[in-house]
Amino acid sequence: MFELEAWYLIVLPVLFAAGWWLRGFDSRVRAADRGGAPRSVFRGLNLLLNEQPDKAIDAFIDVVKLDPETIELHYALGNLFRRRGEVDRAVRIHTHLLNRADLPARERSNALAELGQDFLKGGLLDRAEDAFVRLLEDPQHRFSALRALLRIYQMEREWMKAIDCARRLEREAGESHQVAVAQFYCELAEQALAKADLERAQSHLDEALVADRKSVRATLLAGDVALRRGQLDDAIRHWLRVEAASPEHLPLVAARLTEAMDKAGRREEALNLLRRALLDWPSIDLLEVAYQRVGEWEGSGAAEVLLRDELKRHPSLLGFEKLLALRSAQVKGDPELDLLRTLIHAQTRKLARYRCSKCGFRAREFHWQCPGCTSWDSYPPRRVEELDAA
Repeated sequence: MFELEAWYLIVLPVLFAAGWWLRGFDSRVRAADRGGAPRSVFRGLNLLLNEQPDKAIDAFIDVVKLDPETIELHYALGNLFRRRGEVDRAVRIHTHLLNRADLPARERSNALAELGQDFLKGGLLDRAEDAFVRLLEDPQHRFSALRALLRIYQMEREWMKAIDCARRLEREAGESHQVAVAQFYCELAEQALAKADLERAQSHLDEALVADRKSVRATLLAGDVALRRGQLDDAIRHWLRVEAASPEHLPLVAARLTEAMDKAGRREEALNLLRRALLDWPSIDLLEVAYQRVGEWEGSGAAEVLLRDELKRHPSLLGFEKLLALRSAQVKGDPELDLLRTLIHAQTRKLARYRCSKCGFRAREFHWQCPGCTSWDSYPPRRVEELDAA
Protein backbone atom coordinates (compact mmCIF):
# COMPACT_ATOMS: atom_id res chain seq x y z
CA MET A 1 0.00 0.00 0.00
CA PHE A 2 2.85 2.36 0.90
CA GLU A 3 4.62 1.59 -2.39
CA LEU A 4 1.43 2.39 -4.35
CA GLU A 5 1.02 5.77 -2.61
CA ALA A 6 4.66 6.62 -3.28
CA TRP A 7 4.14 5.85 -6.99
CA TYR A 8 1.16 8.19 -7.06
CA LEU A 9 3.19 10.90 -5.37
CA ILE A 10 5.80 10.64 -8.10
CA VAL A 11 3.48 10.36 -11.17
CA LEU A 12 0.86 12.96 -10.29
CA PRO A 13 3.26 15.93 -10.22
CA VAL A 14 4.70 14.78 -13.56
CA LEU A 15 1.23 14.59 -15.15
CA PHE A 16 0.36 17.98 -13.71
CA ALA A 17 3.52 19.50 -15.14
CA ALA A 18 2.87 17.90 -18.56
CA GLY A 19 -0.69 19.23 -18.61
CA TRP A 20 0.46 22.71 -17.65
CA TRP A 21 3.10 22.65 -20.42
CA LEU A 22 0.64 21.39 -23.06
CA ARG A 23 -1.85 24.05 -22.10
CA GLY A 24 0.78 26.71 -22.53
CA PHE A 25 1.88 25.18 -25.84
CA ASP A 26 -1.71 25.22 -27.13
CA SER A 27 -2.06 28.87 -26.15
CA ARG A 28 1.17 29.72 -27.92
CA VAL A 29 0.02 27.89 -31.08
CA ARG A 30 -3.26 29.74 -31.10
CA ALA A 31 -1.49 33.02 -30.56
CA ALA A 32 0.87 32.18 -33.39
CA ASP A 33 -2.09 31.34 -35.63
CA ARG A 34 -3.74 34.63 -34.82
CA GLY A 35 -0.50 36.46 -35.41
CA GLY A 36 0.17 34.54 -38.61
CA ALA A 37 -3.01 35.79 -40.20
CA PRO A 38 -2.01 39.26 -41.38
CA ARG A 39 -4.34 42.08 -40.68
CA SER A 40 -4.52 42.64 -44.44
CA VAL A 41 -6.73 39.53 -44.73
CA PHE A 42 -9.34 40.94 -42.39
CA ARG A 43 -9.02 44.38 -43.92
CA GLY A 44 -9.51 42.91 -47.41
CA LEU A 45 -12.57 40.96 -46.34
CA ASN A 46 -14.04 44.05 -44.71
CA LEU A 47 -13.46 46.08 -47.88
CA LEU A 48 -15.12 43.39 -50.00
CA LEU A 49 -18.14 43.39 -47.71
CA ASN A 50 -18.29 47.16 -48.05
CA GLU A 51 -18.19 46.86 -51.86
CA GLN A 52 -14.74 48.38 -52.28
CA PRO A 53 -13.11 45.72 -54.50
CA ASP A 54 -10.17 47.84 -55.65
CA LYS A 55 -8.96 48.50 -52.11
CA ALA A 56 -9.69 44.88 -51.18
CA ILE A 57 -7.44 43.67 -53.99
CA ASP A 58 -4.58 45.86 -52.75
CA ALA A 59 -5.01 44.38 -49.28
CA PHE A 60 -4.93 40.80 -50.60
CA ILE A 61 -1.82 41.57 -52.65
CA ASP A 62 -0.13 42.58 -49.41
CA VAL A 63 -1.02 39.17 -47.97
CA VAL A 64 0.46 37.34 -50.96
CA LYS A 65 3.67 39.34 -50.66
CA LEU A 66 3.95 38.73 -46.92
CA ASP A 67 3.00 35.06 -46.96
CA PRO A 68 3.94 33.16 -50.15
CA GLU A 69 2.35 29.99 -48.73
CA THR A 70 -1.16 31.29 -49.43
CA ILE A 71 -1.69 29.22 -52.59
CA GLU A 72 -5.47 29.39 -52.51
CA LEU A 73 -5.32 33.15 -52.16
CA HIS A 74 -3.12 33.28 -55.27
CA TYR A 75 -5.84 31.45 -57.19
CA ALA A 76 -8.64 33.61 -55.81
CA LEU A 77 -6.76 36.81 -56.57
CA GLY A 78 -5.81 35.68 -60.08
CA ASN A 79 -9.40 34.69 -60.87
CA LEU A 80 -10.63 38.04 -59.59
CA PHE A 81 -8.20 39.89 -61.85
CA ARG A 82 -9.22 37.75 -64.84
CA ARG A 83 -12.92 38.39 -64.30
CA ARG A 84 -12.27 42.10 -64.04
CA GLY A 85 -10.40 42.00 -67.35
CA GLU A 86 -7.03 42.78 -65.75
CA VAL A 87 -5.35 39.91 -67.54
CA ASP A 88 -1.79 41.20 -67.08
CA ARG A 89 -2.13 41.16 -63.30
CA ALA A 90 -3.73 37.70 -63.37
CA VAL A 91 -0.84 36.41 -65.49
CA ARG A 92 1.70 37.83 -63.04
CA ILE A 93 -0.05 36.22 -60.08
CA HIS A 94 -0.23 32.77 -61.67
CA THR A 95 3.26 32.99 -63.18
CA HIS A 96 4.67 33.87 -59.76
CA LEU A 97 2.94 30.82 -58.32
CA LEU A 98 4.11 28.56 -61.16
CA ASN A 99 7.73 29.65 -60.76
CA ARG A 100 7.93 28.57 -57.14
CA ALA A 101 10.39 25.70 -56.82
CA ASP A 102 8.61 24.20 -53.82
CA LEU A 103 5.21 23.98 -55.50
CA PRO A 104 3.77 20.43 -55.50
CA ALA A 105 3.14 18.81 -58.89
CA ARG A 106 -0.65 18.90 -58.45
CA GLU A 107 -0.64 22.61 -57.63
CA ARG A 108 1.76 23.25 -60.53
CA SER A 109 -0.81 21.77 -62.92
CA ASN A 110 -3.55 23.87 -61.35
CA ALA A 111 -1.45 27.01 -61.73
CA LEU A 112 -0.72 26.18 -65.38
CA ALA A 113 -4.43 25.66 -66.04
CA GLU A 114 -5.23 29.05 -64.51
CA LEU A 115 -2.45 30.66 -66.55
CA GLY A 116 -3.88 29.11 -69.72
CA GLN A 117 -7.27 30.63 -68.92
CA ASP A 118 -5.59 34.00 -68.40
CA PHE A 119 -3.97 33.83 -71.85
CA LEU A 120 -7.25 32.73 -73.41
CA LYS A 121 -9.12 35.60 -71.78
CA GLY A 122 -6.48 38.04 -73.03
CA GLY A 123 -6.60 36.71 -76.60
CA LEU A 124 -3.05 35.35 -76.43
CA LEU A 125 -4.10 32.19 -78.23
CA ASP A 126 -0.62 30.83 -78.98
CA ARG A 127 0.40 30.98 -75.32
CA ALA A 128 -2.93 29.56 -74.21
CA GLU A 129 -2.58 26.70 -76.68
CA ASP A 130 0.92 25.93 -75.40
CA ALA A 131 -0.31 25.84 -71.79
CA PHE A 132 -3.23 23.51 -72.52
CA VAL A 133 -1.15 21.19 -74.73
CA ARG A 134 1.20 20.72 -71.78
CA LEU A 135 -1.79 19.79 -69.61
CA LEU A 136 -2.93 16.99 -71.94
CA GLU A 137 -0.62 14.55 -70.14
CA ASP A 138 -2.22 15.33 -66.77
CA PRO A 139 -5.29 13.11 -66.19
CA GLN A 140 -6.78 15.67 -63.81
CA HIS A 141 -6.82 18.42 -66.47
CA ARG A 142 -6.91 16.46 -69.74
CA PHE A 143 -10.60 16.90 -70.55
CA SER A 144 -10.75 20.57 -69.57
CA ALA A 145 -7.57 21.15 -71.62
CA LEU A 146 -9.14 19.45 -74.65
CA ARG A 147 -12.26 21.62 -74.31
CA ALA A 148 -10.13 24.74 -74.10
CA LEU A 149 -8.08 23.66 -77.15
CA LEU A 150 -11.31 22.96 -79.04
CA ARG A 151 -12.40 26.52 -78.37
CA ILE A 152 -8.99 27.91 -79.36
CA TYR A 153 -8.84 26.00 -82.65
CA GLN A 154 -12.30 27.27 -83.57
CA MET A 155 -11.21 30.83 -82.88
CA GLU A 156 -8.10 30.27 -85.00
CA ARG A 157 -10.17 28.48 -87.68
CA GLU A 158 -7.88 25.47 -87.43
CA TRP A 159 -10.68 23.12 -88.38
CA MET A 160 -8.72 19.86 -88.65
CA LYS A 161 -7.22 20.38 -85.20
CA ALA A 162 -10.70 21.19 -83.89
CA ILE A 163 -12.02 17.96 -85.38
CA ASP A 164 -9.22 16.01 -83.70
CA CYS A 165 -10.03 17.55 -80.29
CA ALA A 166 -13.75 16.88 -80.71
CA ARG A 167 -13.08 13.25 -81.66
CA ARG A 168 -10.88 12.77 -78.60
CA LEU A 169 -13.57 14.16 -76.31
CA GLU A 170 -16.11 11.83 -77.89
CA ARG A 171 -13.88 8.80 -77.42
CA GLU A 172 -12.48 9.55 -73.99
CA ALA A 173 -15.07 11.71 -72.23
CA GLY A 174 -18.18 10.27 -73.85
CA GLU A 175 -19.27 13.70 -75.08
CA SER A 176 -21.22 14.32 -78.28
CA HIS A 177 -19.79 16.78 -80.79
CA GLN A 178 -21.46 15.48 -83.96
CA VAL A 179 -23.10 18.78 -84.87
CA ALA A 180 -19.88 20.74 -84.32
CA VAL A 181 -17.76 18.23 -86.27
CA ALA A 182 -20.18 18.43 -89.21
CA GLN A 183 -19.89 22.22 -89.11
CA PHE A 184 -16.09 22.02 -89.05
CA TYR A 185 -16.16 19.90 -92.21
CA CYS A 186 -18.58 22.38 -93.79
CA GLU A 187 -16.13 25.18 -93.04
CA LEU A 188 -13.40 23.17 -94.77
CA ALA A 189 -15.75 22.56 -97.70
CA GLU A 190 -16.41 26.28 -98.08
CA GLN A 191 -12.66 26.95 -98.05
CA ALA A 192 -12.20 24.35 -100.81
CA LEU A 193 -15.10 25.86 -102.80
CA ALA A 194 -13.47 29.28 -102.59
CA LYS A 195 -10.37 27.71 -104.20
CA ALA A 196 -12.52 25.89 -106.80
CA ASP A 197 -11.30 22.55 -105.41
CA LEU A 198 -14.58 20.72 -105.94
CA GLU A 199 -13.24 17.24 -105.21
CA ARG A 200 -11.90 18.23 -101.83
CA ALA A 201 -15.09 20.16 -101.06
CA GLN A 202 -17.22 17.11 -101.82
CA SER A 203 -14.96 14.92 -99.68
CA HIS A 204 -15.39 17.26 -96.71
CA LEU A 205 -19.16 17.31 -97.21
CA ASP A 206 -19.28 13.53 -97.25
CA GLU A 207 -17.46 13.54 -93.90
CA ALA A 208 -19.89 16.15 -92.58
CA LEU A 209 -22.88 13.99 -93.46
CA VAL A 210 -21.22 10.98 -91.82
CA ALA A 211 -20.84 13.02 -88.62
CA ASP A 212 -24.38 14.41 -88.81
CA ARG A 213 -26.61 12.98 -91.50
CA LYS A 214 -29.22 15.69 -90.77
CA SER A 215 -26.80 18.55 -91.40
CA VAL A 216 -28.76 21.15 -93.37
CA ARG A 217 -25.65 23.13 -94.16
CA ALA A 218 -23.85 20.12 -95.65
CA THR A 219 -26.87 19.32 -97.85
CA LEU A 220 -27.11 22.93 -98.97
CA LEU A 221 -23.41 23.07 -99.84
CA ALA A 222 -23.66 19.76 -101.70
CA GLY A 223 -26.10 21.51 -104.02
CA ASP A 224 -23.60 24.34 -104.51
CA VAL A 225 -20.87 21.85 -105.44
CA ALA A 226 -23.18 20.09 -107.92
CA LEU A 227 -24.12 23.43 -109.49
CA ARG A 228 -20.44 24.38 -109.87
CA ARG A 229 -19.92 21.06 -111.65
CA GLY A 230 -22.74 21.88 -114.05
CA GLN A 231 -24.97 19.15 -112.60
CA LEU A 232 -28.18 21.19 -112.43
CA ASP A 233 -30.53 18.30 -111.66
CA ASP A 234 -28.29 17.08 -108.82
CA ALA A 235 -28.17 20.58 -107.36
CA ILE A 236 -31.96 20.82 -107.42
CA ARG A 237 -32.23 17.37 -105.82
CA HIS A 238 -29.93 18.37 -102.94
CA TRP A 239 -31.78 21.63 -102.31
CA LEU A 240 -35.17 19.91 -102.40
CA ARG A 241 -33.82 17.62 -99.68
CA VAL A 242 -33.39 20.72 -97.52
CA GLU A 243 -37.08 21.50 -97.97
CA ALA A 244 -38.04 17.91 -97.15
CA ALA A 245 -35.74 17.48 -94.14
CA SER A 246 -36.02 20.94 -92.57
CA PRO A 247 -38.70 23.15 -94.18
CA GLU A 248 -37.89 26.09 -91.91
CA HIS A 249 -34.48 26.32 -93.61
CA LEU A 250 -36.00 26.56 -97.10
CA PRO A 251 -35.68 30.39 -97.15
CA LEU A 252 -31.88 30.00 -97.04
CA VAL A 253 -31.87 28.13 -100.34
CA ALA A 254 -35.13 29.26 -101.98
CA ALA A 255 -33.53 31.83 -104.29
CA ARG A 256 -30.92 29.37 -105.62
CA LEU A 257 -33.41 26.53 -105.86
CA THR A 258 -36.05 28.44 -107.82
CA GLU A 259 -33.46 29.95 -110.16
CA ALA A 260 -32.08 26.48 -110.90
CA MET A 261 -35.58 25.07 -111.43
CA ASP A 262 -36.30 27.89 -113.88
CA LYS A 263 -33.15 27.06 -115.85
CA ALA A 264 -34.23 23.41 -115.90
CA GLY A 265 -37.61 24.39 -117.40
CA ARG A 266 -39.49 23.81 -114.15
CA ARG A 267 -40.76 27.34 -113.52
CA GLU A 268 -44.35 26.33 -112.78
CA GLU A 269 -43.12 23.74 -110.29
CA ALA A 270 -40.95 26.39 -108.61
CA LEU A 271 -43.91 28.78 -108.24
CA ASN A 272 -46.08 26.02 -106.79
CA LEU A 273 -43.31 25.14 -104.37
CA LEU A 274 -43.09 28.73 -103.14
CA ARG A 275 -46.84 29.14 -102.74
CA ARG A 276 -47.17 25.81 -100.92
CA ALA A 277 -44.26 26.62 -98.62
CA LEU A 278 -45.80 30.00 -97.75
CA LEU A 279 -48.97 28.22 -96.68
CA ASP A 280 -47.21 25.50 -94.67
CA TRP A 281 -44.11 27.33 -93.42
CA PRO A 282 -44.73 31.09 -93.70
CA SER A 283 -41.59 33.16 -93.51
CA ILE A 284 -40.66 36.78 -94.21
CA ASP A 285 -37.52 35.70 -96.10
CA LEU A 286 -39.52 33.17 -98.11
CA LEU A 287 -42.09 35.87 -98.92
CA GLU A 288 -39.25 38.04 -100.22
CA VAL A 289 -38.14 35.31 -102.65
CA ALA A 290 -41.69 34.50 -103.72
CA TYR A 291 -42.48 38.18 -104.28
CA GLN A 292 -39.41 38.60 -106.50
CA ARG A 293 -40.02 35.43 -108.52
CA VAL A 294 -43.71 36.13 -109.08
CA GLY A 295 -42.89 39.70 -110.09
CA GLU A 296 -40.26 38.48 -112.59
CA TRP A 297 -42.30 35.63 -114.02
CA GLU A 298 -45.94 36.76 -113.72
CA GLY A 299 -45.76 40.54 -113.43
CA SER A 300 -46.01 43.18 -110.70
CA GLY A 301 -49.79 42.81 -110.42
CA ALA A 302 -49.53 39.14 -109.47
CA ALA A 303 -46.71 39.96 -107.05
CA GLU A 304 -48.86 42.57 -105.31
CA VAL A 305 -51.76 40.12 -105.00
CA LEU A 306 -49.40 37.55 -103.48
CA LEU A 307 -48.08 40.14 -101.01
CA ARG A 308 -51.53 41.34 -99.94
CA ASP A 309 -52.84 37.80 -99.49
CA GLU A 310 -49.83 36.82 -97.38
CA LEU A 311 -50.18 39.94 -95.22
CA LYS A 312 -53.80 39.02 -94.51
CA ARG A 313 -52.75 35.56 -93.35
CA HIS A 314 -49.57 36.62 -91.55
CA PRO A 315 -49.36 40.38 -90.86
CA SER A 316 -45.83 41.75 -90.46
CA LEU A 317 -44.19 45.15 -90.56
CA LEU A 318 -41.51 43.84 -92.91
CA GLY A 319 -44.17 42.69 -95.38
CA PHE A 320 -46.17 45.89 -94.95
CA GLU A 321 -43.06 47.91 -95.79
CA LYS A 322 -42.89 46.19 -99.18
CA LEU A 323 -46.55 46.97 -99.79
CA LEU A 324 -45.90 50.62 -98.96
CA ALA A 325 -43.03 50.63 -101.45
CA LEU A 326 -45.44 49.42 -104.14
CA ARG A 327 -48.02 52.08 -103.27
CA SER A 328 -45.35 54.81 -103.25
CA ALA A 329 -44.33 53.79 -106.77
CA GLN A 330 -47.96 54.02 -107.88
CA VAL A 331 -48.78 57.27 -106.05
CA LYS A 332 -45.77 59.55 -106.35
CA GLY A 333 -45.34 62.82 -104.49
CA ASP A 334 -47.42 61.89 -101.43
CA PRO A 335 -45.49 63.35 -98.43
CA GLU A 336 -47.62 61.56 -95.85
CA LEU A 337 -47.01 58.20 -97.52
CA ASP A 338 -43.28 58.91 -97.67
CA LEU A 339 -43.28 59.84 -93.97
CA LEU A 340 -45.11 56.61 -93.13
CA ARG A 341 -42.53 54.61 -95.09
CA THR A 342 -39.71 56.34 -93.18
CA LEU A 343 -41.31 55.55 -89.82
CA ILE A 344 -41.99 51.92 -90.76
CA HIS A 345 -38.45 51.50 -92.05
CA ALA A 346 -37.02 52.73 -88.75
CA GLN A 347 -38.91 49.95 -86.98
CA THR A 348 -38.20 47.20 -89.50
CA ARG A 349 -34.45 47.81 -89.23
CA LYS A 350 -34.68 46.54 -85.65
CA LEU A 351 -36.92 43.61 -86.56
CA ALA A 352 -35.11 42.43 -89.71
CA ARG A 353 -32.44 40.59 -87.74
CA TYR A 354 -31.70 37.03 -86.74
CA ARG A 355 -31.36 36.16 -83.05
CA CYS A 356 -29.32 33.43 -81.37
CA SER A 357 -31.49 31.05 -79.35
CA LYS A 358 -28.68 30.53 -76.83
CA CYS A 359 -27.42 34.02 -75.97
CA GLY A 360 -29.82 36.36 -77.80
CA PHE A 361 -27.10 37.93 -79.98
CA ARG A 362 -28.72 39.69 -82.98
CA ALA A 363 -27.22 39.87 -86.46
CA ARG A 364 -28.29 41.28 -89.80
CA GLU A 365 -27.19 38.11 -91.59
CA PHE A 366 -27.85 34.46 -90.84
CA HIS A 367 -24.93 32.70 -89.14
CA TRP A 368 -24.26 29.00 -88.68
CA GLN A 369 -22.11 29.89 -85.67
CA CYS A 370 -23.19 32.63 -83.29
CA PRO A 371 -20.66 35.50 -83.21
CA GLY A 372 -21.64 36.12 -79.59
CA CYS A 373 -21.50 32.77 -77.80
CA THR A 374 -19.86 30.71 -80.63
CA SER A 375 -22.65 28.08 -80.48
CA TRP A 376 -23.33 26.13 -83.66
CA ASP A 377 -26.79 25.89 -85.28
CA SER A 378 -28.24 28.26 -82.69
CA TYR A 379 -29.79 30.74 -85.16
CA PRO A 380 -33.37 29.95 -86.22
CA PRO A 381 -33.78 30.97 -89.88
CA ARG A 382 -36.44 33.50 -88.93
CA ARG A 383 -36.38 37.20 -88.28
CA VAL A 384 -36.85 38.69 -84.84
CA GLU A 385 -40.34 39.89 -85.71
CA GLU A 386 -41.45 36.35 -86.48
CA LEU A 387 -39.79 34.89 -83.39
CA ASP A 388 -41.46 37.44 -81.11
CA ALA A 389 -44.83 36.87 -82.73
CA ALA A 390 -44.46 33.12 -82.29
